[in-house]
Parts: sequence; C-alpha cells; structure tokens
Amino acid sequence: MPATSLLELDGLRHEYSDTGDPGDDRAPLLFLHEGLGSVGLWRGFPERVAAASGRRAVAYSRLGHGRSDRPRSPRTTAFMATEATTTVPALCAALGLDAPVLVGHSDGATIALLAAAAMPVTGAVVLAPHVLTEPFALTAIRAARTAFDDGDLRTRMARHHDDPDAAFRGWNDMWLAEEFTDWDVRDTLPGITAPVLAVQGDDDPYGSAVHVHAVAERASGPVTLTELSCGHEPHLELPEQTLSAVTAFLRTLP
Repeated sequence: MPATSLLELDGLRHEYSDTGDPGDDRAPLLFLHEGLGSVGLWRGFPERVAAASGRRAVAYSRLGHGRSDRPRSPRTTAFMATEATTTVPALCAALGLDAPVLVGHSDGATIALLAAAAMPVTGAVVLAPHVLTEPFALTAIRAARTAFDDGDLRTRMARHHDDPDAAFRGWNDMWLAEEFTDWDVRDTLPGITAPVLAVQGDDDPYGSAVHVHAVAERASGPVTLTELSCGHEPHLELPEQTLSAVTAFLRTLP
C-alpha cells in the first residue's frame, strides 16, 4: 500500500498519494480510479508508472472512497462530469499539477476524458473508459449489487474504504438509475485536443470496444488504440503489457 496523505478541498478531505520525482520538468501524472476503487486499489500501478517513466505521479480517492471524507450530498447521475470540472482542476491547482497527464480506469477514465475536454492537459491515458450506457454492461452492475447485498462484497470493500456503503451506492445506484440508461458523453469528446492512449480488453463485462473507438473517432487530438486480451482491469490482469503501452505513450508527449 502506498503512503497516503489528506488534502482538504472545500472543507472535505481527499486521500492522495504522491510519488516519483517532484522536480521532473515533464507533465506529472494524475491517476483517477474506477467506480469502486481508491488509491490503494490501484495496487501499486501509479508507483510502477512513476518508476518506469521518471515522472511525478499523484493518485487520489474520490469522496466516499478509500480514506477520503464522505460527500456532503448524494451523487447525481452527472457525478463523473461534476468530478471532472470541479474536483480535478481544484486538486491539480492545490498540488501544483500543471497540465497533467490524466490516467484513468473505468469511471475514472471517463472522468479523465471529460476533464481533458474542459481543462489544459498534456495527455490522457484511459483504461476501459465509458462514453455511453451499454445494456449488456448493466448485467454485471446488477450482479455487483447482489454480491454487495447478499454476498461478501461489502466485507471485502470494508478493507479498503472507510465507508463501503457510500463507495458502493455512489457508483451502483447511479449506473442503475432509470435516467442513466440514456447517458452518453460522446458529444463532449471533440473538446479533447491533447493526445490520448485508449486501452480496452476484449473480454470486458462492463464495456465493449465501442467506447475506445468513439474516442478515436470523435476526439480532436491524436488517439492511440490498444486492445488487449483481458477483462476490465488491464493494468492488473496484464500489468507488463499495460505498463509498456503507457510508458511508450508517455515518451511521445511533448
């Protein structure tokens, strides 16, 4: 587990880790975790990327996740856009992350895309991003609800989150909300002008390649597509291949 600190933004504390060379003059990396994730649940990936690239790397836990405070109010179905346009720029300003490279997984990848369309970034790495709701993916999200309510998922999440109920409901209730069936952020993608690396597994129960192809078709900057033989977590299932793809992409950035 990486050593973490707490950063207060708007009166609420956010858990974060900060590794790598703070004096490196290249763009730092900001890691955005998946729907049930946290700093710790990256399982060392930010530290490995920092070591391989020589760049500073910051990861943080969204409110309600990991050791971060619980949010003041319930999430809405616009939670990813809200995070991208409020918390991400505020955190970057507080930690001196100027024009960072955003590295996101799943919901965090979507937040990275939305932030890249709204603020100055040097690049974005998106692992298994979502840009619309696919009906088949909701099957896996419903199965997660059953595992949380009737199985051992809550117990397992309690090892990593101070408030496992907030972490789980803030993700699951939003994705299964009736109004979320029409959620679609593809019209936001043309606002992305920085280079993007989009990575997708070919056996992902939460999404097909339609998402990364939409990024490639609609983003205004260059997009590199990497499709791997894995499920939803390429950085954990194929760590060396994913690390190699990310570090190769980082070498191409200005």
